[in-house]
Amino acid sequence: MGAFVKLLDFLLFIYFLFIAIVAPFFDGQAALPKHMFPPVFVDLKSWYTQEYGDYLVSEKPHFFVGLIWLELLFAWPLSVITLTAIATGKSWVNTACLIYGVSTLTAMVAILSEMVGSQRASDKLLMCYYPFLGFAVLAILRGLIPHSGKTVSIGKRSATSRKKRA
Repeated sequence: MGAFVKLLDFLLFIYFLFIAIVAPFFDGQAALPKHMFPPVFVDLKSWYTQEYGDYLVSEKPHFFVGLIWLELLFAWPLSVITLTAIATGKSWVNTACLIYGVSTLTAMVAILSEMVGSQRASDKLLMCYYPFLGFAVLAILRGLIPHSGKTVSIGKRSATSRKKRA
């Protein structure tokens, strides 16, 4: 189980690192004015929208903009916190992963339901969104794996062991 958790943590670390960089500069353009972003990110978004035919990014329907705000104000900070938790081996990484995963899964179900239901999304566009759904499931899975409770403390004894010796 330990090797599986380490692999899962590695995959989620890469994913959260990606989200920490991309969310504010790319997704933020759907909710904030363009002049707030460097031209390279505006050009990248324009290329992506044309290349993949992402009508949600170009048309900015209200539900999509609302989900972007949810990502910017809740999921993005949580992804940075979870990235830190994974990197430092914090015991609350499970909770952070579970919360992030459920939030992202909910948003992805709404987005993918629109795309599939409207029949406006190409397979190429859907293949761009499905990995986010998959990583949300992995984050939920990581959140449900019980914490081993094994912590290594060097040079310190617990208060109960000090009391017993006294």
